[in-house]
Amino acid sequence: MTDLRRNLLTKWAREQLNDPQLELMSVSGDASFRRYFRLIHDDIPYIAVDAPPPHEDCRPFVAIAQAYLAAELKVPEIKALDLEQGMMLLSDFGDTLLLAELTEQSAGFLYGHALQQLPAIYSVTATEAGELPAFDEAMLSREMALFTDWLIAKHLQLTLSDDEAQLVNEAFEFLIENAQMQPQGGVHRDYHSRNLMVCDDGLGIIDFQDAVIGPITYDAVSLLRDCYIRWPDALVYELLARWQALLVESELLDPEIDEAQFRLWFDLMGIQRHLKAAGIFARLYHRDGKEGYLADIPRTVSYIVDVAATYPQLAKFANFVESKVLAELTPS
Repeated sequence: MTDLRRNLLTKWAREQLNDPQLELMSVSGDASFRRYFRLIHDDIPYIAVDAPPPHEDCRPFVAIAQAYLAAELKVPEIKALDLEQGMMLLSDFGDTLLLAELTEQSAGFLYGHALQQLPAIYSVTATEAGELPAFDEAMLSREMALFTDWLIAKHLQLTLSDDEAQLVNEAFEFLIENAQMQPQGGVHRDYHSRNLMVCDDGLGIIDFQDAVIGPITYDAVSLLRDCYIRWPDALVYELLARWQALLVESELLDPEIDEAQFRLWFDLMGIQRHLKAAGIFARLYHRDGKEGYLADIPRTVSYIVDVAATYPQLAKFANFVESKVLAELTPS
């Protein structure tokens, strides 16, 4: 079947750059309906984005890109834009994801650089379109419901007993309370090794269109407890201490907040995020036919088990997830 959207995007890009010979080379899709293509014009590479309406809306991306650029963050420049058709022409950060460059030797340096950008992200709470959405109780609840709806019910075909459902709901309420008690600021919301590009002049930031006003630890836990790669807790907490010190230095965090409190916020925020991510990975498979994310579910769920087990308030929940969910994902 002819790819009508790709043909339309090719025609539009040729018109924008006044180059009738341009051809699009597929770069990737992502966990949404967006697709990305590379093209070369006058020896300069560009990224053409296909974001088909009504599934995608480019306006948040455009507004946040402008706000991030104003905050001196490295994000793609928008060279051309057609909101009605859902098409963008962006500057090209290349192909090297942070994930590909991470080793035991490089992790400390590269993560340190990534953390240094977070104060600027945290400072962006509004764009020309208005204040960023609040990462409120309703949003937090919807995200964690993905775990029960898509991973437990749909993927594993499991039905919770009344006691199990109550246990899960109590854990979710505890995690929501943790998120809301933290200082709130600008949050990228998907700040991890597949959304950071290694460029000659630093790390480029992509996929920021879902930015919100949310908990201060959210982006740090997205980065340091990445669903796509796992590091020893010693390294994670060393980097977390650096992030806390950077926040205090930037006057974004009360210096009276001690390390134990900050670690609690971080750990529990990570559980909330991994509940969401595990559910999304299952949904991507069952709803969107994207099988590749299934391999990331056991790692993501193991974070939930390991971290929750260290907190008495979540010990029963950790045991439930380990015995009911993780055991089904990793049969012996």
